[in-house]
Amino acid sequence: MRYTLRLLTAQQFQRAAALVSACEVLRREEFAKDKRWGQTPFRIGLWVGTGVSPNWFGEAQEQIAGARESASDKHARVIQVLTCPWCGQGLSAHSDMKADEDRRRVLLYCGRAEGEDRCPFSRRSAPGEGIPVLTVDEEIYRLAPAMVIATVDKFAQLPWNGYAGLLFGRVTEWCPRHGYRHADLDEQTGCRSRHNRKGDTLPATVAQPVGRLRPPDLIIQDELHLISGALGTTVGLFESAVDQLCSWTYTDTSGTTHEVGPKIVASTATTKRAAEQVLGVFGRRVTVFPPQVLDVGDTFFSRRIEADRDQPGRRYLGICAHGTRLKAAEIRVAEILLLAAQQQFDEYGIPADPYMTLVGYFNATRELAGMRRYLDDDITTRVRSTGSRRGVRSLADRIPTRTGMLTIQELTSRISSAEIGVTLRRLETPFDPERDTTARRRAFAAEIIAAAKEKRDPRVEPTRFDERSVDVVLATSMLQVGVDVSRFGLMLVVGQPKNTAEYIQASSRVGRDRKRPGLVVTLYNWSRPRDLAHYEDFQHYHATFYRQVEALSVTPYSRRALDRGTAATYVAALRQAALDTSRNTDAHTVDLHGPLAAHVDARLLDRAERVGGAIARQYLSERIDVLKDRWEDERLKGGRLGYRAEKQKDTVVHGLLRRADGSRWDELTAPMSMRETENEINLLLPGGGNLVDQPTHGGPAWTFLPRTDDQDGEATAEPVDADEFGQAAGAAGKGRR
Repeated sequence: MRYTLRLLTAQQFQRAAALVSACEVLRREEFAKDKRWGQTPFRIGLWVGTGVSPNWFGEAQEQIAGARESASDKHARVIQVLTCPWCGQGLSAHSDMKADEDRRRVLLYCGRAEGEDRCPFSRRSAPGEGIPVLTVDEEIYRLAPAMVIATVDKFAQLPWNGYAGLLFGRVTEWCPRHGYRHADLDEQTGCRSRHNRKGDTLPATVAQPVGRLRPPDLIIQDELHLISGALGTTVGLFESAVDQLCSWTYTDTSGTTHEVGPKIVASTATTKRAAEQVLGVFGRRVTVFPPQVLDVGDTFFSRRIEADRDQPGRRYLGICAHGTRLKAAEIRVAEILLLAAQQQFDEYGIPADPYMTLVGYFNATRELAGMRRYLDDDITTRVRSTGSRRGVRSLADRIPTRTGMLTIQELTSRISSAEIGVTLRRLETPFDPERDTTARRRAFAAEIIAAAKEKRDPRVEPTRFDERSVDVVLATSMLQVGVDVSRFGLMLVVGQPKNTAEYIQASSRVGRDRKRPGLVVTLYNWSRPRDLAHYEDFQHYHATFYRQVEALSVTPYSRRALDRGTAATYVAALRQAALDTSRNTDAHTVDLHGPLAAHVDARLLDRAERVGGAIARQYLSERIDVLKDRWEDERLKGGRLGYRAEKQKDTVVHGLLRRADGSRWDELTAPMSMRETENEINLLLPGGGNLVDQPTHGGPAWTFLPRTDDQDGEATAEPVDADEFGQAAGAAGKGRR
């Protein structure tokens, strides 16, 4: 299962872990009766970037040790499942995780280990295994879990790491203590062909040769609409290598050889011209499942119904404050929404809970940061005092005390991956009518003040700030997929999002429960023509916005895409094609003109022709030839050549591939991430004065050629001194008019 955002990946991992845990419980039960189920557990792995989970056992071990010393999981990225997927028991790294150094395993146990109803994944029920989740990349490579949840960015590791091919069934040897072996991986793990007995639990082991595993049979690409633009183009190129790794052949009884590829399921709620996108990314024809047979309003997954009191759905409200600064409009609208929600909660209690958490959606982190400042200052001040204006019946106070603050959370790239799970869990916490109404909050505050004056303990304890329900959650594009908090009912969208698909996906985060209708308030910036156009056409746009979804652009076989991606794609396909080419130093001996390379060439070129036509095939062939020439040149430089540079005991291996680190991009540059497609360009502009007046340091002087009309009506041009730029521009303007 592949995703594009770390928030979506981490959340879906927790959900899928419940499925795999159920499979493992069934396997254990059936294994006692039928040995064909085998002793290998069902496992699920989280294969994402190092910013989310550790890459190596040593990193995970340090995180677990740090969590135990501090009794906090704040920096323990190794734990990605916050509750037991089987019984719901809370989990923590400092008490439930164990680092088994002898087997290089990170084990997570459920804490409910006593009684007849103890969890099947506790220390007593599943010693040495625990909950079947793998969150360390090293373990995922060595154990090849039955299910892998990953981000598409990880495919960029295929040309750099030969042991990544273990996930595609490219295995040759099994160590009973550490799992599948690979020469490059053994250098990191210390695994050998033999291991001596260690204690009473680890017997002596000998590595065993094994046959190749079947590659993944099913690939699920979620949120296909996010595979677009530069990311989609790069993914489309890498897919040609992934498709080769996931294909296998068999011979039937008649002696005919057949090639079998994986089934690919791509899901999205917003798409247009899906056939072209699927062809560009996966090189396949698309089949919509299930087909709309009789009723266009019934798609099996959803059914179109008319909105009524029983099925309220979601309502959109547009606000455009002409002549008012957007900052003032944001403050005022957020104030009214917070106070009105509190008023409804005071009157109706639980039914008004969906509107007590305001979801703010922004197009850029810079705009979100500004709103965060307003919430901490202007908006907080206003919601403290509005309810007690003299002589006017007003809305309820959101903060009845002078020192109270709003509880604010973020779902942006500014927060760490470890905080995402905690934030999502807090967002599920509803407001309590016994504690969170205006009257009850005032009573709590009065009791605490009275207890302090009387020097006694208060009769009630206030809710800790870190346990309070969230008043406001601010989010950027991270929110539009994967966040499924059913209690969300109120959203403020500041500025029209960049495309309609993003707008639909983001606004659909509220009102997901039929008993909790959603309200989406879109605040438009009247100084932006695009916002103003959407506001003027508000009703028709929202009535037909599924029709307004933009078609996506995926061009994996354009010339510029092949310039950037041929090296990584070809090296990934050739390196992972066989064991003899996957080790790092095999780059020095691989036959670039042998039968294996010819087979890889043919597959890549056939796919290029199928997707991009004959021109794409021809240009890709040229790029591969240039790459091979550079590869041969690197071999002739002397020394040992590897896919990546490394230091060995007796020699230094210089690298074939170069990282996209900002230097000149050439035929051997391969990105470490799907998003590294262009070098960053930093522009240093001098401040003050006209840029034209700045010295050129030996370059040609600035010139401007105005148009003037002579007596015959023909335009003539004369060079103008740079100092006369202003006057010349005015004259040129008149000439153009």
